[in-house]
Amino acid sequence: MQLSYLNEPSILYDLQYRYNQNMIYTKVGPVLVAINPFKKVPLYGNNYIEAYKRKATESPHVYAITDRVIREQDEVNQSIIISGESGAGKTVTAKIAMQYLAALGGGSGIEYEILKTNPILEAFGNAKTLRNDNSSRFGKLIEINFSETGKISGANIQTFLLEKSRAVQCNEGERTYHIFYQLCGGAPPSLRGNYWLYTLFHFC
Repeated sequence: MQLSYLNEPSILYDLQYRYNQNMIYTKVGPVLVAINPFKKVPLYGNNYIEAYKRKATESPHVYAITDRVIREQDEVNQSIIISGESGAGKTVTAKIAMQYLAALGGGSGIEYEILKTNPILEAFGNAKTLRNDNSSRFGKLIEINFSETGKISGANIQTFLLEKSRAVQCNEGERTYHIFYQLCGGAPPSLRGNYWLYTLFHFC
C-alpha cells in the first residue's frame, strides 16, 4: 500500500522481502495477497483473533479481511473470494476465515458444525497431486447466514466443478480422492477389494 511505484517488479520484490521475514500476508488495495509458507507460522489462534477483534493490530491478515467484511455488511450480502494456484493454500485460508467468523459470531454452536464439514468435503473432493498432498479438485461456495444479533444461524455449502476424471485415471505420482483410500484403509483385508470396486462404481 505504501509503495512509491506500483508495478510488477516492485510488488514481487516486496512480497519476497516480506516472505523472508515470515510475513506471508501483504495488502494490495482491497486485495490480500497470501503466500503459502509451507511451514507452521505463529499467526493464528485466540490471541490473534482477539487482537483483530479489538483492532489492536492492523497488520495484513485473513482475520482483518474477514473482520472488515462482517462489520461493514450493513445488511448487504458480502463475499470473500479466495483464488490461487494449486497448493497456494486456498483451502487452509477458507478454514482460517471461517474460524474467525465462528469466533466473532459464536454462541449458537452451529459455527463448529460448519467447521466440521471440511474434513468430509475434503475426503470426497481432495486428492494428492504432484504439487500438494491435499489438493482440492472441486470448487466450493459457502453461504453463511447470521441472525440479527450477529450470531451464525446456518450455512449452505454448494460444490461444483468436481474433477470426475480423477476417479478413474491419475497421473503417475498422484492419487484419486481420499475417500477411496480411507474406506479401504479402514476395512478388513477380506473386504478391501469389494469396497474399492463398490466405491469406485458408485462414485462415477
